[in-house]
Amino acid sequence: MTDPTDTKAPPMARLLAVMAKLRDPATGCPWDIEQSFATIAPYTIEEAYEVADAIAKNDMPGLREELGDLLFQVVFHARMAEEDRLFAFDDVARNLADKMIRRHPHVFAKPEDKTSEEQSEAWEAVKAHERQSKALSGALDGVPLALPAAMRAQKLQKRASRVGFDWGTAGAALDKVEEEVQELRVELAVAEPKKLEEEVGDLMFAIVNVARLAGVDAEAALRAANAKFERRFRRVEEKLFDKGRTPAESDLAEMDKLWDEAKKEERA
Repeated sequence: MTDPTDTKAPPMARLLAVMAKLRDPATGCPWDIEQSFATIAPYTIEEAYEVADAIAKNDMPGLREELGDLLFQVVFHARMAEEDRLFAFDDVARNLADKMIRRHPHVFAKPEDKTSEEQSEAWEAVKAHERQSKALSGALDGVPLALPAAMRAQKLQKRASRVGFDWGTAGAALDKVEEEVQELRVELAVAEPKKLEEEVGDLMFAIVNVARLAGVDAEAALRAANAKFERRFRRVEEKLFDKGRTPAESDLAEMDKLWDEAKKEERA
């Protein structure tokens, strides 16, 4: 057994030993010991977003740290599975290596060159075969429920498109957006909460469809829009602070004017 405090030990073996120590019922950490797959899952998702955030900021030292945090989540889940005699970390790594080889026959089995498009088609064909072997026969089977909503919507739409259920063009999908806008206008007048939620959801789903057909990653586009809003609103705050006031001491008309100024500064 690797000593977790041995800094000269192989890094992966040492990390696994650290995790085993943390989960040791006799001498481990009480918080780590009481965790389960369900309680750790939100942290796993959070760490994946922090990896994406470091990449977006081009923060390479941060990325190194965040990738470690994400790896620790994998190790945590694998350790709990090993304790329940379900599988171990080596099984996870072995399965991943086998899957990557299986999904890349153009690299590991066939020497002939393939275009990127042909490789993508081969990848999808292998994935489809794998879904069938797992009794996932429906076109939408296997799309994880835990994905961010916009990302999952785009994946569901892509799956449906493979069997011909699609608008075909972004323009045609945009007509559906306009239809959903009108339906939402009607519900806004009624203001029934459950129906409003449904119509807002329909509109957002339709917008994701436009993004997909236009070749835009909806999740990335929304993240970029969030970042732009944050950047411009912070600039509005700065302009107000220069005047000795806070947003709470301003009004919409003034803040909207400052917002337009912030937009012009970005474009200059």
